[in-house]
Amino acid sequence: MSHESSPVIRLSDYKPTPYAIDKVDLDFNLTAKETLVAATLAISPRDGTFGEPLVLDGDELTLVRVAIDGRELSQDEYEATPDHLTVKVPPNGAFRLEMTTRLDPAANTKLMGLYRSSGTWCTQCEAEGFRRITYYYDRPDVLSVFTVKITAPKSEAPVLLSNGNPVSVGDLGDGRHFAIWHDPWPKPSYLFALVAGALAAFEDEFTTMSGRKVMLAVYVEKGNAPKAAYAMDSLKRSMKWDEEVFGREYDLDVFNVVAVSDFNMGAMENKGLNVFNDKYVLADPEIATDADYAGIEAVIAHEYFHNWTGDRITCRDWFQLCLKEGLTVFRDQEFSSDMRSRAVKRISDVRLLRSQQFPEDGGPLAHPVRPEQYKEINNFYTATVYEKGAEVIRMLKTLIGDDAFARGMDLYFTRHDGEAATIEQFIACFAEASGRDLEPFMVWYREAGTPIVTVEESWDEASGRFTLTLTQETPATPGQQTKKPRVIPVRFGLVGPDGGDMHPSSIAGAEVNGGTLVLTQPLHTVTFEGLSSRPVPSLFRGFSAPVKVRQALSSADLIFLLANDADSFNRWQAGTTLAMTALVKATQQVRAGQVPTFETAPIDALGALIDDSSLDAAFKALLLAVPSENDVAREVAENVDPDAVANAHKAYRRTIADRLGVRLKSIVEADQTAAGQPYVPDAAGSGRRALANTALDLLSVTGSSDAMDLVRRRFETATNMTDRLAALTVLVHRGDAGAEAALAAFFERFGTVPLVVDKWLSAQASAPLPDTLDRVMALTEHPAFSFGNPNRVRALVGAFATSNPTQFGRADGKGFGFVAGVISRLDAANPQLAARLLVTFRSWRSYEPKRRTLAEAALRSIQTKPQLSRDVADILERTLA
Repeated sequence: MSHESSPVIRLSDYKPTPYAIDKVDLDFNLTAKETLVAATLAISPRDGTFGEPLVLDGDELTLVRVAIDGRELSQDEYEATPDHLTVKVPPNGAFRLEMTTRLDPAANTKLMGLYRSSGTWCTQCEAEGFRRITYYYDRPDVLSVFTVKITAPKSEAPVLLSNGNPVSVGDLGDGRHFAIWHDPWPKPSYLFALVAGALAAFEDEFTTMSGRKVMLAVYVEKGNAPKAAYAMDSLKRSMKWDEEVFGREYDLDVFNVVAVSDFNMGAMENKGLNVFNDKYVLADPEIATDADYAGIEAVIAHEYFHNWTGDRITCRDWFQLCLKEGLTVFRDQEFSSDMRSRAVKRISDVRLLRSQQFPEDGGPLAHPVRPEQYKEINNFYTATVYEKGAEVIRMLKTLIGDDAFARGMDLYFTRHDGEAATIEQFIACFAEASGRDLEPFMVWYREAGTPIVTVEESWDEASGRFTLTLTQETPATPGQQTKKPRVIPVRFGLVGPDGGDMHPSSIAGAEVNGGTLVLTQPLHTVTFEGLSSRPVPSLFRGFSAPVKVRQALSSADLIFLLANDADSFNRWQAGTTLAMTALVKATQQVRAGQVPTFETAPIDALGALIDDSSLDAAFKALLLAVPSENDVAREVAENVDPDAVANAHKAYRRTIADRLGVRLKSIVEADQTAAGQPYVPDAAGSGRRALANTALDLLSVTGSSDAMDLVRRRFETATNMTDRLAALTVLVHRGDAGAEAALAAFFERFGTVPLVVDKWLSAQASAPLPDTLDRVMALTEHPAFSFGNPNRVRALVGAFATSNPTQFGRADGKGFGFVAGVISRLDAANPQLAARLLVTFRSWRSYEPKRRTLAEAALRSIQTKPQLSRDVADILERTLA
């Protein structure tokens, strides 16, 4: 394997740059064929720097000019390569470095640095894209004040945007015009942004808590402005919520959001100018599902919240990435919980964590929340940094309490405003605010792996004593064979025979903080005294720690918790545990050539909850949703046969549909009656539709003509994209005779709307049918598909690899081979996209031997490709290790 040099970057090697860059003046001259960037950097030596060479980062750069304080440098005074600029002997004191670089944005398929998307100039600089614009200390601990001038043809780019506040605009008299922007807040280069194009604006304003008026705008392609209304509403609610909950006020005169169609990420928090994948901006009932609306709300909030947790306080180095991302995910989760149903949001977040982060923690790509080393930082924008990082923040809040957490956040904002901070500095604020030694808590940041907590119980009727023995163990992960015990907060309740929580007279054996046990050792024996009868323990309420729990509760106990637990999360968890136990057993039966059998009592208990009018519809939908085939495979863990899992999964869902069919049909029919009401993407409407579509999907497993008639009728009469797409997906996934006509009708109606085309592609790519691979391969040639657009690739190839376990994991290996071929094809043009697609192979060792061999062969085929990117080479090396 030949690939670009991949040196290991280590946290232990960190040291500040020898020079500071205090101010940056950028002058962009945009034309259709090329862009010239004139950069003037105000540079000063740090204490202890004497005559050390100035070495700045670059990436595929062409240098046109370099000067110091107006004097052109001779060739022997500097060395310029595409990757570095070295000034051999800089002046002793402060000086101005002047450089001009030449760029070709139209040819920049990597979508990093400055590129053109649908005729719009756009930047993406996180993590290391700014070095593709000009030579710079392209790292987060170099904070500078930026002033930016943009000059462009007025006909092609009437809108010229950058960070900060607008300073001036003007016409140049030759069909070109300019705009100058100034950001008064020092920031690292990864937060720089520029957008220039023919865009329409959806405008509004917001008055901050101190009475300042902020002008708001969401810029989109012309004709799409009305579809930005929900994004704007989400932004205004985010701004108000951050003031009320965290006391954070916005700090510029304007806040701009831009939606672009070609984007590697979901969105980017550039100071005052957030650039978004249009997937997380554009919505109306005709084109967006309930999930799309919720995603827009969450991502708009996430990027806005970065203004304080990421922009005003950034991370010292990329090892501290979770300092901004984990913290900001926690903040956006709390926002969405307050906007919608807290219980439903919590369950949804945990489902995401378990489906994305747990496999990462349990495989070759495992890494700590705060890694110790990396080869390619783009590969560490992971579920571990984001979702597990958020869970660590949530545990911290549980551990020290709401009041101390709020004081710690206030101290963090006050103490580190305008700085590039570390995890240690962040945690120190909470230690000071709470008076608690939090050094043991740092294990969560330093060690990878998902702890397993094993629970054993005993009950002494005579003494009224209930005892729990809790043992924690974290499996070995790459580079970390031995693990220290974690600080694990266990929110708990002891549920009595009447369904209410029992209150022991005393608790001994572990720290008790309100309704939370705090585990700090490998083993704790916790004794509850003074109980009148045996309780059913409800542990890890609200998923109080990101651990796996091994607890031998009987089916009767789980059904009891499902019906009675005061904690909504643990009610759902009880149902999920019952379903997972049944599915794993059924998978084993299928592999043994037996017909799977299922207990009916858990299904009947589920039916009773469906009838419970006190529960909201969204929660019922989650209770009714069967763990996915990927979830089951993860629980099986070894020698996974995707076909056996799928057959067991279908049999279990068929059993539910047969036993609860009357109830399920009434849910769908009741929703059809309500469907005539105007569409509102609120919690109540979204929940009602989720419940009905979950019920419809279950009914369709029977394949009965009545069930499929219901599906066809829902597709034909749907008044919103949520219901229309759900019905289309069922028709396609069941191989219904009407599926082709439905697909054709859907495309005829929405074929000019790229984000809806993505849904059309995904519905086909995720179909668990023998001919799906052939269909997916054919769709790569469809005029609506492009390998150059990340959204199209994710919608088709990504959906096939992540949401279609039987066809990606085909017994003949062709699914693996297809995806490996796409990764090889994408690597040169867009390494980030290729690397993220490669992550779909992370659990390849869990397959049964034949598939495991075929998956490895597919991975080795990528390895033989010459000149692999650092992004793909890094993931491949760790995946095969």
